[in-house]
Amino acid sequence: MPYPLEEQEAIGRRIKRLRLRLGMAQADLAAAVDKTQGWLSRVENGRLELDRAGLINQIAAALHCHPNDLLDRPYTSDVPANKWQVAAASILRELRRYDLTPVFQGQPRSSDELWQDMKRLHRLRDAAANVAILRTLPDLLREARALAEVSGGHEREEAYAVYAICCKFAHTAAHALGHPELIAMACERAAWSAQRSGDPLMPAVADWMRVWDMWTTAAWDDSLALADKALRDVQDAYDRGDQLAARLWGALQLRAAVSAARASNEAETEHRIGLAREASASVDAYVGPPIDDRATLTFSTGNVEIHAISVQLEMGNQGEALRLNGEADSAALAALPKSRLGHYHMDLSRAYLWDGKRDKALEELGTAEGLAPELVRNHPIARATLRRIVYAERAATRERLRRMSSRFHLDDQGLFR
Repeated sequence: MPYPLEEQEAIGRRIKRLRLRLGMAQADLAAAVDKTQGWLSRVENGRLELDRAGLINQIAAALHCHPNDLLDRPYTSDVPANKWQVAAASILRELRRYDLTPVFQGQPRSSDELWQDMKRLHRLRDAAANVAILRTLPDLLREARALAEVSGGHEREEAYAVYAICCKFAHTAAHALGHPELIAMACERAAWSAQRSGDPLMPAVADWMRVWDMWTTAAWDDSLALADKALRDVQDAYDRGDQLAARLWGALQLRAAVSAARASNEAETEHRIGLAREASASVDAYVGPPIDDRATLTFSTGNVEIHAISVQLEMGNQGEALRLNGEADSAALAALPKSRLGHYHMDLSRAYLWDGKRDKALEELGTAEGLAPELVRNHPIARATLRRIVYAERAATRERLRRMSSRFHLDDQGLFR
């Protein structure tokens, strides 16, 4: 790759700088991530893309840094696009003063009214409108905390449940936009409020969040163990046929499948996807009143389908990913929210690119961006995929021009030096 794109070259330089700061030889870092020294040299020189989240996390863990330190997230952009960080700072302020008397004017609304706001945030999350979510959360966190302060009994417990779900929304948006401090604090406060919520499933929701955070340190075994701990906590409710528990149980199995895939444990990955399919079958078979998905997990058959594709890519099996996509239930996929479909089409773009089909890869990436522009433009894997497509097109064009110049006998004019 004679002309590395600027952002990827910068990632390579950051890896080299952090490695040298630790006094680590190139060969040692390569061995730590089970790669050759030549491979790492190409990465550090900006000649090779990092387009697998698990691999980025492994490198960051070996260098004792956060993955965002390698990727330079949040990405810089124009002033309007950066204003979400003001909202993030306000959320952090509320989360830091979690055990102090809330500063709230007037009487907080009831928990029933606050849960209605959670439904609106759920719709924003499904639309991948993460900036809008962050702008809404400071006031909601403050009001939920105020309700917990002035109420008692079940109403107080519900206020803490609302607070926990607000933390979950902050956690999701912070992951999407690249704000590690908010990610960590939102997860901690979710666990704190879940314990006070009186909802027996809410602590497992907080653990579901923690599994995601464990991936950043490449702690695959620990993330799998944490998922299993949370699964044990909801197992009885799942066995009784509780529909909220079924959704949470299935979502935790998907978390476990990703953990296993990043550890290159193919058998465990397939096992966990199979268990998630069992849970989705239970959800599909349910007949009764509508279920209030208060944990906002959006677990479904379609979600299992796209995770089955994604984990194959984590293990480098693009052929199997494309095969599974060909067999996927199109109706189940169509029912997914835009946020999930954005991830799905990003994964398909990678699969087609690895399979040598650049036109299809670009088409899928364009579809992902059209569905969830804010999510995709801020996603490091989407950016790496686009860089690879751009480079491949440059290289192909350059080679065609070189051959044509040879036919025109222009070689002696130094056009390709």
